[in-house]
Amino acid sequence: MAKRNRIKTDTLAVPATQDEAEIILQEIGDLQREVSRIEAAMNDELSVIKGRYEELAKPVNSAIETKFTALHAWAEAHRGELLAKGGKTAKLATGDVAWRTTPPSVTVRQPAVVIETLKRLGLKRFVRTKEEVNKEAILSEPEAVKGVAGITISQKEEFVAKPFSSEIERAEPAKAVA
Repeated sequence: MAKRNRIKTDTLAVPATQDEAEIILQEIGDLQREVSRIEAAMNDELSVIKGRYEELAKPVNSAIETKFTALHAWAEAHRGELLAKGGKTAKLATGDVAWRTTPPSVTVRQPAVVIETLKRLGLKRFVRTKEEVNKEAILSEPEAVKGVAGITISQKEEFVAKPFSSEIERAEPAKAVA
């Protein structure tokens, strides 16, 4: 006979009345708030630790930047001899220095104006037209697409338990505008 493994779980106390269900819902809310408090305490501790190590790393990062700038200046001054064979990488005893060309990139300011200009100049090949299925339209007229292969409209019911809670208004830091 095969041996069965049994996993012990907490006994499930199903409420018998609405009053008992309301108590369970309140307890769920209490537990969720406790998790939030634990998470906040964790983040408080992590913030202190992160700040301490960032302070320790500041002078090291500053030294790296200074040394990198000095190395770059030296390498630029000796680029011809370092890359004598026409390469892009010079191998030194303790590592490599290299010059890399980034891929070309396009920046478009005022895209609407640029699109109009491209169309007016007969350069429509540089304007992308994207075709996609309009799901919102399908949901508004589901009978019209009934039987179309590849389209399925589905809906499910989910159970949600949301304990009452109130949030304290928080001051949000302003974001710097570049």
